[in-house]
Amino acid sequence: MRYLSILAFISACFVVAYSAHPAMAKMQTAAKQAILKDVETGQTLFAKNENQRMPTSSMSKVMTMYMVFDALKRGEISMDTEFKVSKKAWEKGGSKMFVEVDKKVKIQDLIRGVIVQSGNDATIVLAEGLAGSEDVFARKMTTKAKQLGMKNSNFTNASGWPDANHYSTAEDLAILTKAIMKDFPEYYGFYKEKEFEFNKIKQPNRNPLLYRNIGADGVKTGHTEIGGYGLIGSAANDNRRVIMVVNGLKNEKERADVGAQIIEWGLNGFENKTIYPKGSEVAGAKVLLGKADLVPLIIQEDLRVTLSKAGRDNIKATVHYKSPLKAPVHQGDQVAVLKLSLPDNMGEFEAPLYAAQDVEVLGFFKRALANMKLLMKNAL
Repeated sequence: MRYLSILAFISACFVVAYSAHPAMAKMQTAAKQAILKDVETGQTLFAKNENQRMPTSSMSKVMTMYMVFDALKRGEISMDTEFKVSKKAWEKGGSKMFVEVDKKVKIQDLIRGVIVQSGNDATIVLAEGLAGSEDVFARKMTTKAKQLGMKNSNFTNASGWPDANHYSTAEDLAILTKAIMKDFPEYYGFYKEKEFEFNKIKQPNRNPLLYRNIGADGVKTGHTEIGGYGLIGSAANDNRRVIMVVNGLKNEKERADVGAQIIEWGLNGFENKTIYPKGSEVAGAKVLLGKADLVPLIIQEDLRVTLSKAGRDNIKATVHYKSPLKAPVHQGDQVAVLKLSLPDNMGEFEAPLYAAQDVEVLGFFKRALANMKLLMKNAL
């Protein structure tokens, strides 16, 4: 298969806009595992051991909440549904919501008990209520994780209780967090609640980012002796949202400081740009034996990318297609691929390109003449 690559450069106005900024310092972190992603474009802005398996501690509860929100959306339960507290849930150690054995608790309270209070007891109540047992629920968590694209995660319990076979990665937890935002926007607001009182016991949200003026509205802390201190964080400004995952930090203060530092770096040091607006013509593709020699290639959705504000180089765009296209070509057919190479090691993008119009095949005699000319040209 022969491909034609059309080299083009994005308008120089981008270069001028970015060249005025000083070079941005590279991010360094004490975290053992870390990732920072732009939510809109999906680009990774910073990563360190992002695919390394790690204990996920209470950050696992985001997966538990995905399962609960999914059950709510499917209509299997409602916020007023009540689940009974088992002895196993009541006895569970670690952080607690302080549910009472044999009492029934509403889903809306259990959700806050998990998200705000990080209650291990609440996660078990939910797991048993939804799946009959925590073991069955954990297997369902793992199955759902695979469906979401979390390729390196396995769950053996609902709370993140230490277990050698209970693990995930920073990359997978970022995928999960984006999924919970996208699939359940109506429930994401629970993550910014700063306190919750249950059974006359008021507890603050353990997420330190909520108490800093950085636009944070989630998501979940975690800690184990083996894994260290971890945090899934998300924050937004007027134009952008980022997701951050860190783990393996030494203490609560370091977790809070590192988390805030990475999020502020991600929000302040980058911007999202529309490189090609929806419907814009990107290039033209040659057509063989058609009534037109070229067909315009258009993009059907805005192509937006995240760029460092310190970027100073052009973006290189290449269009790839099997050259020449053979008539007839139909409007709306995907006939090419646009590939973008971004500066500052910001990655590469691909987007499909479509024929902007029909190109009919030549009539018999004109087609025969064109074939003859082509044969003569190839013989030279």
